[in-house]
Amino acid sequence: MSISSSLNAGVMGLNSNASRLSTISDNIANSSTYGYKRSVADFSSMVIQQRSSAYSAGGVRVDTFKDIAANGPLVTTGNSTDIAVAGRGLFPVTDSAGLDALASERALKLTPTGSFFADEDGNLRTQSGHFLLGWAAGPDGTVGNVSRSSGASLVPVNIAASQYLASPTTKIDLGINLPADATLSTGTGEPYSLPVEYFDNLGRAQTLTLQFSPNVPATGSSNAWNVEIFDTASGDGTASIGNFAVSFSDEVETGGRIASLTATGGASYDAETGNISLALPHGNVDIFAGKIGGTSGISQLSAPFSPADVIKDGAPIGDLQSVEIDEKGFLQAVYSTGFRRTLFQIPVGDVPNMNGLQALDAQAFAVSADSGNLYLWDAGTGPVAEVAGYSLMESATDIAAELTDLIETQRAYSSNAKIVQTVDEMLQETTNLKR
Repeated sequence: MSISSSLNAGVMGLNSNASRLSTISDNIANSSTYGYKRSVADFSSMVIQQRSSAYSAGGVRVDTFKDIAANGPLVTTGNSTDIAVAGRGLFPVTDSAGLDALASERALKLTPTGSFFADEDGNLRTQSGHFLLGWAAGPDGTVGNVSRSSGASLVPVNIAASQYLASPTTKIDLGINLPADATLSTGTGEPYSLPVEYFDNLGRAQTLTLQFSPNVPATGSSNAWNVEIFDTASGDGTASIGNFAVSFSDEVETGGRIASLTATGGASYDAETGNISLALPHGNVDIFAGKIGGTSGISQLSAPFSPADVIKDGAPIGDLQSVEIDEKGFLQAVYSTGFRRTLFQIPVGDVPNMNGLQALDAQAFAVSADSGNLYLWDAGTGPVAEVAGYSLMESATDIAAELTDLIETQRAYSSNAKIVQTVDEMLQETTNLKR
């Protein structure tokens, strides 16, 4: 009977608008919640097969979902570990139970933003209990081969083990000039000494001394030098740990450049890289002397001895001052010595259907059958956006729009209630016909 279908349609309208009111209430309540994704009520009509003699109301149905694909505006903060995805994508996080769990048993969640801080154990977490996950970087700052289709390679981001750091020296570049006049037959033969401070694997300062002795010929110019290398970390520092002989060209186009270099006595020379390798107590150190015929490294020109461009890596012991996350998702530790070291890379996750993710508490989401499979991208590559440090994502709720929807929902609910009331009066009138 069509009058009964009208009652059903009115009741369905009441239920549907009640659901819409619930989403609006959630949105307004979370208008100041960082990273909140707006709830949406999507109405769709229902149709009953009609007969020509009467019309039956099908009513309405409602589907609710989180508009996860929509992003709120970013707001700048003063905390270096406040991070947000500046567009599409979500960060991987876990709960406290996932800290010590196997990767295959860990609850993997996703969140668009977070105000992270280091807890008593050094784990980066939010006040709501989300622990940041990332790929651990090696000593060279790279993460190597990792699983991108699952969280198998993800580990909790922990900075406790990096409170103090010794960065040993592994590379020394010699940008120096040797005086050409010293290799003339009129030269005195006095050596030139070049002390270079470096740092061992315990952060101690050591000194590597290179002693350049010109070869003085009987006549003319030799353009050749013998170089002995001494190390304060090896014995008493007076014994040579290596040496090399170098000669320079005096041709028109290649004058002053290295013509030949031979390393002996514990040192070896690689002509392709221009490096002289030394085996020091704390590890190998490469000294860049220059390639054969190259324009950088050691030169011999008619100018004074000039060690003006000697560069080395490494740093003394430094304590951790802060951590920062750059736009590519690399978490770097900044030490008191000014040295920076990459500890982790924070990936950005993406799924084919963002709105199909399962919503969890505290602005977190989980992969579901509707969302499709997770893929972890490097920030700023593929479909995902870069990481914004010192930033948080505000709620995606627009208060003005929600209040407008609230008024519309109230009117729609009242109208559906009027339908139910009218149907009730009509049925009462029908009942009265029997009297």
